Amino acid sequence: MTKETIKLFSEMHAEPSWLSDLRQKAFDKIESLELPVIERVKFHRWNLGDGTITESEPSANVPDFTALDNHLKLVQVGTQTVFEQIPLELAEQGVVFTDFHSALEEIPELIEESFMSSVKYDDDKLAAYHTAYFNSGAVLYIPDNVEITEPIEGIFYQDSDSDVPFNKHILIIAGKNSKISYLERLESRGEGSAKATANITVEVIARSGAQVKFAAIDRLGENVTAYISRRGKLGNDASIDWAIGVMNEGNVVADFDSDLIGNGSHADLKVVALSSGRQVQGIDTRVTNYGCNSIGNILQHGVILEKATLTFNGIGHIIKGAKGADAQQESRVLMLSDQARSDANPILLIDENDVTAGHAASIGQVDPEDMYYLMSRGLDKATAERLVVRGFLGSVIVEIPVKEVRDEMIATIEEKLSKR
Repeated sequence: MTKETIKLFSEMHAEPSWLSDLRQKAFDKIESLELPVIERVKFHRWNLGDGTITESEPSANVPDFTALDNHLKLVQVGTQTVFEQIPLELAEQGVVFTDFHSALEEIPELIEESFMSSVKYDDDKLAAYHTAYFNSGAVLYIPDNVEITEPIEGIFYQDSDSDVPFNKHILIIAGKNSKISYLERLESRGEGSAKATANITVEVIARSGAQVKFAAIDRLGENVTAYISRRGKLGNDASIDWAIGVMNEGNVVADFDSDLIGNGSHADLKVVALSSGRQVQGIDTRVTNYGCNSIGNILQHGVILEKATLTFNGIGHIIKGAKGADAQQESRVLMLSDQARSDANPILLIDENDVTAGHAASIGQVDPEDMYYLMSRGLDKATAERLVVRGFLGSVIVEIPVKEVRDEMIATIEEKLSKR
């Protein structure tokens, strides 16, 4: 792949010069940059991109839309947008939820200001690769003082029949004092077995006073090798509550970060992960406190089956000057196999004195006393074990705003456990 091919892609989509130029700069940086550091995860030989920027053909794996509600919703299959729905009253308030290139026409200044502002294109090799090669995406913009009570859904399907890279950029801009609940799904769809890569970046810009609830369920297939980056950037008194279910089948490295820029900003990150087979999942969850009296909490629970590997790195960093900041984290892993491998690494970096910080980490088997109690009530071992796992992961599942998706996550857990 050459710079000319990337330039041609930009021209075909009428991208503004600032974006075309940024792609070119990123391309020039790829070879000189290092991969991001995910402690204790060996992913340097993974194929995380083959250097192509193409679009997918219309897919046969398109969902049925006849039973959908009338919430704000966007559905993409591959690079194609197949469903877009925005209630009239929200459109009249200036809400935008559309594919990335359409949004460039509707709110160009906002995108230029916000795109790659929470993660820099030259931070590492995968950030540069993403900037140069992302081939689709979406933009959600909520103007100042707009509150949306119903969940907003962004559904992004990877077509299992296609080897087109699943390289998406999803940009969410929550205006001052706005309030939203957003649900995101990354999922492989279909019965195909084409090998594919994914490089996905999600940016959430929460301006002063904004309140964002962000829930996600990731279910990419076993033939997809993925890098998933979700970044939050918070202004004064803004908050983001993350609830993320990492339920992929293939090898994945993920980076979930919140930068508490503003004074009084607050981020809660709840992550559950389930690894099975021989897959490797490595997850960095980071909160960086820049603002005074900012609060960051990390809660990670994982379950490992068979010969899988799961690594949690919880990182709390309080920057010099962030007086009154609070950084707390907890990482716990439940191992259901003697052949599984796990790490739970708590990391605290404290550069200020007047702060509060703490961490906890554990790796272990199912508690025999829990099993004894449940089985003494007449449950068989397999059912008792499933109940223990569901309870262990329940802290994040209850945060998912849509009942059907909560049920879907529980069904995924049940399905994985039933294969043991």
